[in-house]
Amino acid sequence: MPTRSTLDHLLGSRTRAKVLRLLLTNPEKSYFVREIGRKVREHLNSVRRELGLLTEAGIVIATGERQKLYYRANQGYPLFGELKALIFKAEVLEEQRLLGDIQGSGRIHLLILTGFFVGRDDVPTDILIVGSVNRTKLQKLMTTFQEHFDRELHYTVLTKAEYQYRHSLTDRFLYAIVDGPKIIVIDKRESAA
Repeated sequence: MPTRSTLDHLLGSRTRAKVLRLLLTNPEKSYFVREIGRKVREHLNSVRRELGLLTEAGIVIATGERQKLYYRANQGYPLFGELKALIFKAEVLEEQRLLGDIQGSGRIHLLILTGFFVGRDDVPTDILIVGSVNRTKLQKLMTTFQEHFDRELHYTVLTKAEYQYRHSLTDRFLYAIVDGPKIIVIDKRESAA
């Protein structure tokens, strides 16, 4: 049996952590109970119990008829942004093996998670990788990430020279990432840019 994650401990329940992760990473989607149970691979009764608690707390909204309720994240909940950020950051911590694999795909000088990972849709990429990497291996890893998060992830790979050149030009694409909300996973730059 797998060990409990940090998020499981923090939230008090593995099922609650999985349900929140699903709903908060896909806030536009509505799911019925059985669908959530299949996606999070937990017992239906546990899923129902957690959805009841989350709905009562206002974090989740239930719509539809009694026999066919659909659940989605309540984007109007006062702590929605913070919960979403917490879920994303905890996911990143739990995916250290996968991130290690990304690092193992080459020499990475900078790895930044932004966009989807920080709840922003206005950034053209979700993952920025600076370094020299095996792109075939990286593509396979990104496919794994996409399956895990159940959505398409956009990533950008720049060589160290390309990054330095774009940085020296005050490239809008790069600065939208570097100056905006982000999670820096690896930073081996000589000086923080």
